[in-house]
Amino acid sequence: MKKPVTRKKAAKKSPRKKAARKKTARQKTAARKKLSVAKEKRGLDSGEMAIDPDSPETRGLAAAVVAADGAVLGAYREPLSGKPILLCSLPIKAVAPTPFQRDLSPTHTKRLAQKIEESGSFLDPLIVVQGNEGRFWTPNGRHRLAAAKVLGLRQITALVSGNEDLAFRILALNTEKAHNLKDRSLEVVRMARELASRGPRKRESDFAAQFEAPELITLGLVYENTGRFAGGAYSPFLKKVDRFSDTGIASSLKKREGYAARLLSIESDVKSAIAALQARGFKSPYLRNYVVARINPVRFHRLKKGDTQPPMTLAAGLTRMAASARKFDVASVREGEVALVAAAAGGAG
Repeated sequence: MKKPVTRKKAAKKSPRKKAARKKTARQKTAARKKLSVAKEKRGLDSGEMAIDPDSPETRGLAAAVVAADGAVLGAYREPLSGKPILLCSLPIKAVAPTPFQRDLSPTHTKRLAQKIEESGSFLDPLIVVQGNEGRFWTPNGRHRLAAAKVLGLRQITALVSGNEDLAFRILALNTEKAHNLKDRSLEVVRMARELASRGPRKRESDFAAQFEAPELITLGLVYENTGRFAGGAYSPFLKKVDRFSDTGIASSLKKREGYAARLLSIESDVKSAIAALQARGFKSPYLRNYVVARINPVRFHRLKKGDTQPPMTLAAGLTRMAASARKFDVASVREGEVALVAAAAGGAG
């Protein structure tokens, strides 16, 4: 007589083994988060940093500060590059934000002025560069400068540099108010226009560090046409196919204007698809993300580490995306598919 088949009891996991596995996982996480500190030291020593404000290398910049009714409070060499910096007091009226900077947020300015008033101190100096025609520009202190005006301050402290290139490092320097995608894109395209006016034949790729990402230029051109564009939905597509051009920055901007117009045309078809889905009863706030993901021709392409070549050109990607948007089949959409996109979008946030 055969013995009845019985399921084997699942072996109980040892509490010690569970704890060991959890400890190992924690150790791995901690290792990933641990900062890697450079073993080789660089930069200046304290004795090398102090300089006389009246030294030949700072005399011209100091004279410009005094001519603007400001005062030089001190001078030092910046510890990383060794370039001279002046600590100054400047009249509020003598400083302006860089002309290609993002738009001022009145709400943030009022809140910042209130917090400064509450603390009783204006402690953070602006970073200021001497720009065209000797003007003083701040690439990272627009809201602090505006808050100082709200508070009625006569003067503001500033770290003044003669290195005008810092004016184009807005994204790296600005930490007082986090940039959203629209802010970053508009600042980058404004920088691109300014640089194109100065040297139209300089390659766009020469300014990769200032612009940070090529898709920001394309999106900036779109935002200039319509401030309500949902750039976040299109960003995954652009990141995979948009690259800096080796052509002159002026001609590259003209080409990108065409790409921006095509994106707006695609968005028009996407809006029609969203309206049709809403008519069918879909109410998810992620309908645009879903539709754009469906028409994204490179949604399944994974960029490998170190791979700089796009799976297709931006022009080819826009052509395929536009065709998919025009023939989008609303009847094929299922509620569960939209829910998956919503879950993915929520996780990404």
